[in-house]
Amino acid sequence: MKIMKKIAIVLLATLTWLQVSGAEGEWLTDFDKAKAKAKAENKMILLDFTGSDWCPPCKSLHKNVLSTEEFLKYAKDNLVLVEVDFPRKKAQSAALKKANQELARKFDVEAYPTIVVLDSNGKELSKKAGYGGEKAKDFIAKVDALKKR
Repeated sequence: MKIMKKIAIVLLATLTWLQVSGAEGEWLTDFDKAKAKAKAENKMILLDFTGSDWCPPCKSLHKNVLSTEEFLKYAKDNLVLVEVDFPRKKAQSAALKKANQELARKFDVEAYPTIVVLDSNGKELSKKAGYGGEKAKDFIAKVDALKKR
């Protein structure tokens, strides 16, 4: 009986961990993989240029929009998510730092956060710097409107 209880606890803990880790959504860091996935799945690409560990508006955008259940549900069916991060404390490989810098140059990013939305072919549909406190519902509506372009 004790073994069954232990097995049940381990299974419950594992399921809880999987739910929590899945709630973050699938954020890619490889732009070429994201483009291929977007093309194959006919989805838009959302690039989040962020300073994840130091930028207050970036943290607010992530908390209030990008990590919400509402946004992640929408993203699952409509977007390929790409994090282009410029942290101060979090370690990154030299290759990732270089790739992120190249993307920032390509999309002329001058402030964080900056959200760039591309169509499934990689054509820029929208670029917006800053975060004004909008709710996930309003953010989703703006992104969804880009599909009709």
